[in-house]
Amino acid sequence: MSALETPVLRAADFRKISALAREKFGLNLPEGKEGLVAARLARRIREGRFRGFEEYFRWVTADQTGEALTALIDSLTTNHTSFFREPAHFDFLRERAAGEFRERPSLRIWSAACSSGEEPYTIAMTLLEAARQTPCRWAGDVQILASDISTRVLDKARAGVYEAARFDQMPEERRRAFLLKGTGARQGWFKLKPAVMDLVQFERINLIGPLPRRAFLFIFCRNVLMYFDRLTQQTIVARLVECLEPGGYFFVGHSETLSGMEHPLSYVRPATYVKAGRRGV
Repeated sequence: MSALETPVLRAADFRKISALAREKFGLNLPEGKEGLVAARLARRIREGRFRGFEEYFRWVTADQTGEALTALIDSLTTNHTSFFREPAHFDFLRERAAGEFRERPSLRIWSAACSSGEEPYTIAMTLLEAARQTPCRWAGDVQILASDISTRVLDKARAGVYEAARFDQMPEERRRAFLLKGTGARQGWFKLKPAVMDLVQFERINLIGPLPRRAFLFIFCRNVLMYFDRLTQQTIVARLVECLEPGGYFFVGHSETLSGMEHPLSYVRPATYVKAGRRGV
């Protein structure tokens, strides 16, 4: 196949790819998504000089390293995000961290689909601002776990470097507090300061695979449930809630809802839930 040819996705190829995505990642690719799959994977087929989707599929499933499978899921999922996206959640985090949790000795937070890092770094900035405004016992012991299934976006997140345009809407005071301005070859870019980056630990986690064996006071699982069917959503939420402390908070995207699911969470405000039970210290 030439570099300009567009590979043809047959119905049988689509069914195989859809089944693989569901089995390995829980990703829902129902009928009607054929065009998306063909468009997202065409470049990999051309670059790998595969004769078509069937040969590409055989190569992915035969790869023992798992890298080809990870590259496939990278192509099929969208990693759109931004700093302080859906800001009501961060306002709520700031209020709770400096209010009811002010005397806690530590804070453990999980950004469960962190993409290229904007969400966990926003969490870090929010907590640093809260601790600056209000003395908080936890200020010296904050850990933010940031996870994604994509190794590509995690590598970008770990670098903590972003185009300056990503911060156009950020107040100047916040930019001065948390960003380092690039010069020379890095002009037009910003890097997060160590005070922000040091609070975040990145880890590759598949939400239908093994999860962290620790408890979190806040879990952000925003704008990722939309990729799964209802049964898988139910399973993922149930498993994540097991990692949430009693009395801890769980966030989903504002276009998502837990309505109709069975879970030990109570509605607090749009896209915000709390786990029943007594909080630990």
